[in-house]
Amino acid sequence: MKYINACIIAFSMYSKIPMPKVEWEKENMKYVMCFFPLVGAVIGLCFYLWGMYARNIVVGQNLYGVILTVIPVAITGGIHVDGLLDTADALSSWQTKERRLEILKDSHAGAFAVIVGCLYFLSWFGFACELNRSQIPVLSLGFFLSRCLSGFAVTSFPCAKNSGLAALFSERAEKKKNRFVLSIEIFVVMSGMLWIDLVLGITAILASIVSFFWYYKMSIKKFGGITGDLAGCFLQICELMIMIFIIVVQKIGLIDW
Repeated sequence: MKYINACIIAFSMYSKIPMPKVEWEKENMKYVMCFFPLVGAVIGLCFYLWGMYARNIVVGQNLYGVILTVIPVAITGGIHVDGLLDTADALSSWQTKERRLEILKDSHAGAFAVIVGCLYFLSWFGFACELNRSQIPVLSLGFFLSRCLSGFAVTSFPCAKNSGLAALFSERAEKKKNRFVLSIEIFVVMSGMLWIDLVLGITAILASIVSFFWYYKMSIKKFGGITGDLAGCFLQICELMIMIFIIVVQKIGLIDW
């Protein structure tokens, strides 16, 4: 039962999909990070279905790109986008670590948050419009991979503070078991990417690794550890980087489409 409850908590927290109510007790939260990537699986499935079959129902390129942009936010409710915007404000403040952490908690959106938000969605939309069907399967798995890496970070990286969602999930998680399961999930999803398309798989994996190491370095240097907002920022950056890398590989002609 604790595994079912952990799955319910993962979907309740990180998606807008209706779930039954479950108490956030320590026993129920031990394995939440193991099930967190399943939210990405749902996003990836919806992304795949629209990306592969929307052109068959004769939609224009712009609408095609808009829906691909909306799908992840609609399913998550924008929880990770909030982290991206808060992080943008904090990093742009050029303040001390302590002040940056305070800015992360500020519910008001600053100018840099608005700018970064606009640039992010314009970039996602623009690159989404450049996608072709052969790229969609690997890209769809990226939503699962980004959450595997994010969950691994929550159970491995130091937390910047003792309060907040990242600290809560980190404290209550069975870290060794979570890392073991997440490592298996990472291996499986990366293997799937390589099996679908070797070059695109390598490209997506490289993009996720670059994003992951940037996340670690930035969090430690600028904040002294991770927070829930920084985790959300990483997710958004990782998924965008996977898309950008895949499109760039196509544009420079490394693959003959």
